[in-house]
Amino acid sequence: MIDRATIDRIYATADIVEVISDYVTLRKKGVNYQACCPFHNEKTPSFVVSPSKGVYKCFGCGKGGNAITFVMEHESLSYVEALKAVARKYGIEVQEREMTNEDKERENRRESMMAVNDFAAKYFVNEMTRTDEGRSVALSYLRGRGVSDEMIARFQLGYCPSAGDAMSREALAKGYKEEFLVDTGLTIKRETGGYYDRFCGRVIFPVHTVSGRVTAFGGRTMRSDKNVAKYVNSPESEVYSKKNVLYGLFFAKKAIQQQDCAIMVEGYLDVISMHQSGIENVVASSGTSLTVEQIQLIKRFTRNMTVIYDGDSAGLKASLRGIDMILREGMNVRVVQLPEGDDPDTFARRHTSEQLKAYIADNERDFITFKANLLMAEAAGDPIKRAGLISDIVDSISQIPDPIPRAVYVKECAELMQIDEQVLLGEVARKRVASNNDREANEFIRRQQQQAREQQVVARPYDGAVGSSVETLERELCKYLIKYGHCDFDFKEGREIVRLNVAQTILSDLDYNALEFRTPIYANILQTFRTLFDEANPNTEVPQYHFINHPDPEVCKAAVDLYTSEENYEPSKIWEMHDMNVESEEERLATAVPRAVILYRVAVIKTIIADLTEKLKSENNSEEQQSELLHQISILNDERRKISAQIERPVL
Repeated sequence: MIDRATIDRIYATADIVEVISDYVTLRKKGVNYQACCPFHNEKTPSFVVSPSKGVYKCFGCGKGGNAITFVMEHESLSYVEALKAVARKYGIEVQEREMTNEDKERENRRESMMAVNDFAAKYFVNEMTRTDEGRSVALSYLRGRGVSDEMIARFQLGYCPSAGDAMSREALAKGYKEEFLVDTGLTIKRETGGYYDRFCGRVIFPVHTVSGRVTAFGGRTMRSDKNVAKYVNSPESEVYSKKNVLYGLFFAKKAIQQQDCAIMVEGYLDVISMHQSGIENVVASSGTSLTVEQIQLIKRFTRNMTVIYDGDSAGLKASLRGIDMILREGMNVRVVQLPEGDDPDTFARRHTSEQLKAYIADNERDFITFKANLLMAEAAGDPIKRAGLISDIVDSISQIPDPIPRAVYVKECAELMQIDEQVLLGEVARKRVASNNDREANEFIRRQQQQAREQQVVARPYDGAVGSSVETLERELCKYLIKYGHCDFDFKEGREIVRLNVAQTILSDLDYNALEFRTPIYANILQTFRTLFDEANPNTEVPQYHFINHPDPEVCKAAVDLYTSEENYEPSKIWEMHDMNVESEEERLATAVPRAVILYRVAVIKTIIADLTEKLKSENNSEEQQSELLHQISILNDERRKISAQIERPVL
């Protein structure tokens, strides 16, 4: 773990404009900078960088944060990885906390295995480019397949010599331990003694992690013996899990983000040839069935995927059935089938970049329609097969979690198969209920509704409506604390006007009523503010960087949203035409803060009453317990009536 002093130095040194300018072209606009958002497609810039606040915010998609969270989001890195990346940019040495002995042993072991892989990758490259055997066997093979020297260098292609233990002997001679050579799968230890290189006599394709480190290898034999496996891959290990890795993702991730689409092919050379043709958003499952983990890996960069199938792929139908899991993960899938006799490698080598792009654009079809057209030919004139086809299509559609595209696909398939749309909708509904009691759909709807509520809260000033949720009110109180906690306002108390402080008003009421925030993010912000406020002098502003540079990325994003909640709001021109003044958020503090405090108390009381009422329904309660529950509910209802009288309106 990185120590606090180093983290503070990284945050203090990092210039958010400099960091983001490495990825996006920023243009000065007033005191801020503006650009088209790198996280979603847009023509009108809504991505704003504030150097004074040290934050970015997209008012289109809602993403926001600081320099560190931007690198996390853009590069799909962890918090620690992003800190290290920014530290490297500014030449800051990263100091990490002392680890336990177990941590050290585990980390040392992983690093040793990765170091062995790094050595092997360089060794294989050297063997192919600088030895007679490598040049005559491997380099000539790759050039014969049309692979350029640039692609050979980019993908670190290499060769393992045919001498059975040449690589192992070299590694041992350089001080690498047998244990790690064996555990990575590079070396096979013979029962009779000695060693054997797993990839001997093979062209080597290194497999990289998302961050670019070599984690495994694939090797293609140069022998024509049919008894020898054409491809051999590294076995599973502590540093390599094939279900969690996609070949070529390290080289494709930036293009995937820019184009908002990932192209899926099958093999190593398919990826390399596509890159060579100028199409770089390409990855491969390396001959294995696509896994949920691999889909989720792609989902970090885009929700759109195009799968390219060989023209004569024998397992096309089986592959189509397997891709249902992509739909289940909420991805948008399109399919391209190449002409008969072609695969992505051969097709890319025979066509220019423009021709390849044009073919994909002209021939890609949404997955459901492609599947229906493929299977319809077989079902022609056979009602039983046609019924089976419809059931197959419905199975696929029912996997889609989003109800809107699900409904669109139902409509398209109803027209394509000339069947009543309501019948298909009914079948989809029954299959979803049968598979998961429609919990997935309910959860998706809940998330969408929550997102809509959050967007609504950000889009308009808080109106203090009675009945607002606990979470909404906690968000509002956090906003007043971190933006206006140091401010004072005049409050009418009876016939007197008293001067109150925003932070003291909120914190005192919470303390008096023994209330703590229930939403984890806002509870975290509240605790941080309490600590800092207690240490500060009265009416001293708590610096916003404590929240914007918070180590929890979710807290950081929430803080940025709170700070920028009204920055993209402009009063209507109609108000200006009629010379009407629109109060700012700060001008509304005198009414908004006391009201938010009261309404939060109401919301918490309402929640507690609901919980107690639910407990009343239990048949296991004793008479004494029932009486106590009723008593507590009565007290809380009295409190609600008092509050209702205080604000001169009923509270529900």
